[in-house]
Amino acid sequence: MALNRRDILNLGAGLAAASATPALAANKGGFQPSWGSLAAGYKTPDWFRDAKLGIWSHWGPQCVPEYGDWYGRQMYIQGNGVYDHHVKTYGHPTKFGFMELINRWKAERWDPEGLMKKYQAAGAKYFMSMANHHDNLDMFASRHHAWNTLRVGPGRDIVGTWEKVARAHGMRFGVSNHAAHAWHWWQTAYGYDAEGPLKGQRYDAFRLTKADGQGKWWQGLDPQELYTGRNMLIPDGVDNIKAANAWHDAHDGEWIETPPPNNPGFTRSWLARQNDLVDRYRPDMVYFDNYTLPLGQAGLEATAHYYNQAHAWRGASDVVVTGKKLSPLQRRGIVEDVERGFSDRLRPEPWQTDTCIGNWHYDRGLYDRDGYKSAKDVIQRLIDVVSKNGCLLVSIPQRGDGTIDDKEEKVLEGMAGWIAVNGPAIHASRPWRIYGEGPTRFVEGMQNEGDAKPFQATDIRFVTKAGDLYALPMAWPAGELVIESLATSGPTSAGEVRRVELLGAGEPLAFVRDGKGLRVTLPGARPAFTPVLKISGPGLT
Repeated sequence: MALNRRDILNLGAGLAAASATPALAANKGGFQPSWGSLAAGYKTPDWFRDAKLGIWSHWGPQCVPEYGDWYGRQMYIQGNGVYDHHVKTYGHPTKFGFMELINRWKAERWDPEGLMKKYQAAGAKYFMSMANHHDNLDMFASRHHAWNTLRVGPGRDIVGTWEKVARAHGMRFGVSNHAAHAWHWWQTAYGYDAEGPLKGQRYDAFRLTKADGQGKWWQGLDPQELYTGRNMLIPDGVDNIKAANAWHDAHDGEWIETPPPNNPGFTRSWLARQNDLVDRYRPDMVYFDNYTLPLGQAGLEATAHYYNQAHAWRGASDVVVTGKKLSPLQRRGIVEDVERGFSDRLRPEPWQTDTCIGNWHYDRGLYDRDGYKSAKDVIQRLIDVVSKNGCLLVSIPQRGDGTIDDKEEKVLEGMAGWIAVNGPAIHASRPWRIYGEGPTRFVEGMQNEGDAKPFQATDIRFVTKAGDLYALPMAWPAGELVIESLATSGPTSAGEVRRVELLGAGEPLAFVRDGKGLRVTLPGARPAFTPVLKISGPGLT
């Protein structure tokens, strides 16, 4: 995933980039590689609308240092704390580059079966494996990219292993592809120190060739295929750290969605790898870490190919592709994802938000600071998202060895306890007339969850299922619960309330309905850390 600075610049129109993309093979199936064709023929599948909650393994070699996000890029930026950590821990990036971290990623304690059981108990109905990150390492049996985890690092098919385990547990399976950004993201690895004793000496990506691997662990591999080549090279002679970092921020640090203008082979390789990924593992879902779709026309080619292949496999294109910052037309062709952000409204189209309980790549410092989201935080987000016609995808960061820590275990256990009681109100539910009521409001958009105010007990969300209405307060009220949207008069007052139950309690609750709302007396016992009410009666839904 990207850092917050990804919003510096949005070059993700995609359509405008088509002219810069090399000619690609025309798709011969029912979907054609255009937004008009995707929008005309696609419908979000019911399995996704029913699932509501997914768990994501956003895991790769950048988790080895346990130092948080974008380690691979930032370890080459002098003056950055990640650079300082890397030099102190591993050595200077002229000698110990990111390649060497790949070699240290062994996944020696990875237990996918045990983890999947915990994720399923926590309420997840779909599971997503990261297939590659901006670091450009394929974590599957890639036929078009030699830098993959069967040849280096763990020596295993990460995606293929997760796929088998997820399907064995009855889970829908997805893959995430972030590699379209590698061509600009990796340009720091071709840079140099602007100050100090090694001033001006280019880092490992600049100097290493395939021939240099003779007799080494990476013999036969070309480092330029990993680091993508000199696409946007910082010029020689920048002689201070501030100026060097400003150059990177203004050039390769932008969140660029267009293909590399002087490297058409990168785009061809990306498309071949993506098509290979879906053909080999037949996922139910593909997450693109991109504004709209990756690399202009190549992203449209990949999506049309996937939809057509799904129809060939199953007789229907019942799969999901996600992209970010979509136009109304694009929301009809793929599913919109809102990264670490909110919707301020009930959306007509199904959508997804993705977040992480910590940083995307494992961060030991965050663990030490007790910086994770709590189980209650996650469930509150789930409730809000579901009430607005969305799904929530949550990352549980893994260490380089494949394990999760004890605090993450507690988050999953807390989620599982809540889901065991209240899951029937979440899975396979649908939105009500309005998403909810209460004082807490959100600003629409990505990367803003840190600015959100805490939910209150008077923040109540609504969903429907099997003819019943469910009210989901975000916390237990101090006294009587009042649901103003169910007053005897008002725009949402239609229907008759005959029965009110607290999930997990067993007995119906006493209630009064008047002009100010539905007033419910809750019991003293609390079956979960937030309550869920099942409200029954004709005409409510």
